[in-house]
Amino acid sequence: MKILFTTLHAKYSHASLALPCLAAYCRTIPDVTVVIREWTTNEPREQLLRHIMSEQADMVAFSCYIWNIEKTLRIASDIKKIAPDTRIVLGGPEASFNIFELMHDNPAVDFVVKGEGERVFHQLTTTLMEHGGSNLLERSLGEIDNLYFRDGDDITSGPLGKHFLELDTVPSPFEAGLVDLKKPLIYYETSRGCPFACAFCLSAAEGHVRSFGMERIKSDLTLLMGHKVANIKLVDRTFNFDAQRANQIWEFILEHNRGSHFHFEISADLLTDANLDLLKRVPPDTFRFEIGVQSASETTLLRVGRKTDLGRIFDAVRRLRAETNIELHLDLIAGLPGEDFTGFLASLRAVADLNPHMIQIEPLKVLKGSAMREIASRDDYHFSGFPPYTILRNPWLAFADISRIETIGRLLDLFYNHDGFAATLALLRRTIDTASLFDRMARQAGNDNLSGLSTRRVYELFARLAEPLVDDATRRLLHDALFFDYCRHEMPLMGKLPSFAAEHQAECTWPALRDLPNPPDLPPDSRVKAFRCTFLRDYRNEEWKNGTVGITFVYASGAGRGLQVLVV
Repeated sequence: MKILFTTLHAKYSHASLALPCLAAYCRTIPDVTVVIREWTTNEPREQLLRHIMSEQADMVAFSCYIWNIEKTLRIASDIKKIAPDTRIVLGGPEASFNIFELMHDNPAVDFVVKGEGERVFHQLTTTLMEHGGSNLLERSLGEIDNLYFRDGDDITSGPLGKHFLELDTVPSPFEAGLVDLKKPLIYYETSRGCPFACAFCLSAAEGHVRSFGMERIKSDLTLLMGHKVANIKLVDRTFNFDAQRANQIWEFILEHNRGSHFHFEISADLLTDANLDLLKRVPPDTFRFEIGVQSASETTLLRVGRKTDLGRIFDAVRRLRAETNIELHLDLIAGLPGEDFTGFLASLRAVADLNPHMIQIEPLKVLKGSAMREIASRDDYHFSGFPPYTILRNPWLAFADISRIETIGRLLDLFYNHDGFAATLALLRRTIDTASLFDRMARQAGNDNLSGLSTRRVYELFARLAEPLVDDATRRLLHDALFFDYCRHEMPLMGKLPSFAAEHQAECTWPALRDLPNPPDLPPDSRVKAFRCTFLRDYRNEEWKNGTVGITFVYASGAGRGLQVLVV
């Protein structure tokens, strides 16, 4: 039997972890060949179908999520029409709930694996190998926990329950060579489950937390760091559920890392003094922490079962920001019970005052299988009936409010999250707080299309949205700071300055590198250009001194290095 494990990612840079774990668990079954193929949702359905059919697999297993379920079901239907004997298996979070309805509406689906899949899929495969053509098949399938299948015209299942794997029984997919380590982003897990029970999150349904053994974790990390994987994103729902365990892993990474960047999702209120002391040793550009604040209202958080200490979270974030080099990514969810638009702005204000490196805002998604579905029914929520099930309105937020919040989130991503507007935002935040600033800019933006913009257009958009918020005296300084930020990220072209920088035209020069008094030391194969301009303030320092200053920017690029901008 040949099994094709496949999924459709949102982006090419993503790499599956679920499929290699399934393949590693099943690859030793006699007379079974496993193949992993990964594509993206952006590829044409006809092309995906040709790729899948060319594998000539006896069974095709899809990993299903909110971003790929609709396209996956269409492809599954087409496979069955071309090759009726091909068995179709679905698994993953988007296939693990409302399964009878899913299979009834999609007759091409033969099996659905609910929840954790390795053991279930192994039992399904061995049962098909042993009883595939016999009268014992349906009876044997009915003995497999958490497996849904067709029995003639009926849809039935084996016993349903939470029979969790001992994680160390799952062979390492990395040691087995089943993960493409050339991808720019590799997912990795050291644990499964979550200690919290938040109504909006499916992790609440996963049950208690289980960890891989420390020996296994260190072995996998050694392999990943040895291959110099660029970005390792840990998918543990709460990495630091055990503070001592977290320190052991962080200590190991600091001792053996060879240039990899690590992303952890943590709960800041669980950080101990010992954690914080160790984290002071983390070098720059090495760790990113994603911290789900979700709301600054304790009342709102309690209504969705999120038990957390906001005071401890904020104190820990302040210490991380002041004492470490860790990049901090803070999340908010808009649309939680009891939080109106004013309350959302208060949450955004509280998070922005912590000065994190990134702020992400997501409108609430009322996911299948989450406790939020019951709350939504009780509290008169209205949300899309199609993935990703985004909230449309509730008693506290109208659709127009949610639309404006989405615009605020998009503007934060454009203007705040990538350090492209540091000087300009510092100028504006002297007189207006971050939440009010982005709210007012979102009102200016209205329903404008904010995607697909070039770097120059993004800066011109900022100028257009910010100019009405300042007086005439401040506008000139706004343009000045904005042009400095622009020059830090893209070289202005002669005769083609951004619209807001037209007044700088007479003060700009494009000197040759040999004309610089102290040219920077750059790799010999670099392509180098320079730009010089006079600014009203010296934005290179936190304390801006009055008086003009000439600043030179050096732009260096080379094969595989991208653009490097030096301010000299």
